Amino acid sequence: MQKISVYILAFNEAEKVKAAVQSVLWADEVVLIDSGSTDRTAEIAASLGARVLQVPFNGFGDLRNRAVEACRYDWIFSLDADERCTAQVRDEILKLLAGTPPCNVYRVPRRNYFMGRWIRGSGWYPNFRQPQLFRKGSMRYSLEPVHEGFELIGSSATVGTLGNAIWQFPFRNLEEIVHKANRYSSLGAQKLAGKPVSMAGAVGHGLWAFLKHYIFKCGFIDGWAGFVIAFGNFEGTYYRYAKRYEENQNWAPPPSEPLRRE
Repeated sequence: MQKISVYILAFNEAEKVKAAVQSVLWADEVVLIDSGSTDRTAEIAASLGARVLQVPFNGFGDLRNRAVEACRYDWIFSLDADERCTAQVRDEILKLLAGTPPCNVYRVPRRNYFMGRWIRGSGWYPNFRQPQLFRKGSMRYSLEPVHEGFELIGSSATVGTLGNAIWQFPFRNLEEIVHKANRYSSLGAQKLAGKPVSMAGAVGHGLWAFLKHYIFKCGFIDGWAGFVIAFGNFEGTYYRYAKRYEENQNWAPPPSEPLRRE
């Protein structure tokens, strides 16, 4: 059996990290990459046997590459704090590693739970992020600050897809949607550096994001949960462009003279 490391990224995820770590205790090691959490995230992970490393946040691409470097074993499974490995995915991975995997990079489908229901539309089932199971040295992450991509290393690297899905719990509540829209739009604005943007364009991109998720990706079949997902995408997209426009304009308050008694 080939050995496997799991890395988990976390920042102030005390409410989620326990379940995430517990879902991968079957791995040969669990590494939590923390970026200065001010809650009990690191303490909780360590109490469950995870090896906790503090890594400064310089964008998600850099953070993931640093996490890969910290893993000790040849195979790596990437899990975020809001994700849970399922028994089916565990068994599928262990079966692959008991033999000779036909691929060295694997995408992993995700099934999302939000507002008390499993999401069927909105482009959320199944959805994928970067490959989550891979042989060390077969891929690296690009250095975008958010929504980072990946590139394969070597001509022999091939990509497969697991048949079973992990679970994702993307938002604890509506407050977290607003928080993530604010944080991710600030990071996303950095990716627009050098591009012409306008407030009208910010509205247009935001409306397209809403329509894409609610209409074209069938978010409407998920009731109010689908509407909230689409509206959250509107907000995140609108503010990403609006913040870039604000930075380009570099507005300053009008000059004022010191006032004294005459």
